[in-house]
Amino acid sequence: MKNLPEGAGSPISRMPQKTKGGLRPTRQPKDHAFFRIPQETDPKILNVLIQMKKDNKSDYTINFTRKALTFLSKHTSLSEPEAVKMLIAELKSSDGYKRNLCIAYNKYANFYNIAWNMPKYREPAKNIALPTKEKIQMLIAKAGNLLSMKLQISMETGLRPIELTRLRVKDLDLEHRTVNPTTAKRGNPRTVPMSQSLTQRLQEHIIRENLTTNDLLFKGTDADHYGKQYRQIRNKLADELHDPLIRAIRLYDLRHYFCTKKLNDIGNPYTVMVLMGHTKLTTTQRYMHLLNLNDDEWTCTGATTAKEATKLIENGFQYVTTIEGIQLFRKRK
Repeated sequence: MKNLPEGAGSPISRMPQKTKGGLRPTRQPKDHAFFRIPQETDPKILNVLIQMKKDNKSDYTINFTRKALTFLSKHTSLSEPEAVKMLIAELKSSDGYKRNLCIAYNKYANFYNIAWNMPKYREPAKNIALPTKEKIQMLIAKAGNLLSMKLQISMETGLRPIELTRLRVKDLDLEHRTVNPTTAKRGNPRTVPMSQSLTQRLQEHIIRENLTTNDLLFKGTDADHYGKQYRQIRNKLADELHDPLIRAIRLYDLRHYFCTKKLNDIGNPYTVMVLMGHTKLTTTQRYMHLLNLNDDEWTCTGATTAKEATKLIENGFQYVTTIEGIQLFRKRK
């Protein structure tokens, strides 16, 4: 164990270590990176997680596997594959969740050489939800300073929640107003621009918290915690406004909003694929059917000279057409 990396992002550095007296937890680091292995984790499950880390599985996959195996172990014996199969089959949950449970148990079965035929559950295709800019801004306004900053990042950059909570100060280029996230889901590395207002907020946050280059931008949080915080303020706002549509907005929908907005603004799926960190163009193209759903969210203006047109393009306006000698441009509000 002592030769394994001890970086803040490594769950192995926080796993219980073997001693003559059994298992003892290591000291928790001050930086809360992605997740911590609970001390009460079953040693047999722990062995599977350690092997997954050695196999370079992502922290997200390891964490879900831990949760899935712990859930299954509470309701049946993991050494009895047919009992596990029956438990999963009788669950009142989606086929997608059942499929993920099977994948998690498959790792356990492979590690301990347990023979079983993994049942096939197909995850149904999900429709992409697209929240309006107005509702997202209402959620940001409802949140406290720190949470509203995170939500603004999600809205403006399309970062996945796990990517956002892994951000370190060194991932920001405040001079050029960009963020360079450590990508998740084995996606491509990318550089995403930020607005002047968001850049200013982040700069003030770094100074206020006295953060150094290698510090996490948001200490003491992970993707699960971020999601829980978001759902609390979302549900509270939905109840206050008696608006069930707000309650339906998932945190991940802010990423969907970003992708669709960029497709509308840029009109080039390949460029948006790069900004999203997608590895396949077909993933980005899934958003194409959502284009132009909010045509009323445009600011329109005109130009009569090349200088005026150049200025509008520099400010993010798109050329539309020319009528009676006036060049018409538009930009999303």
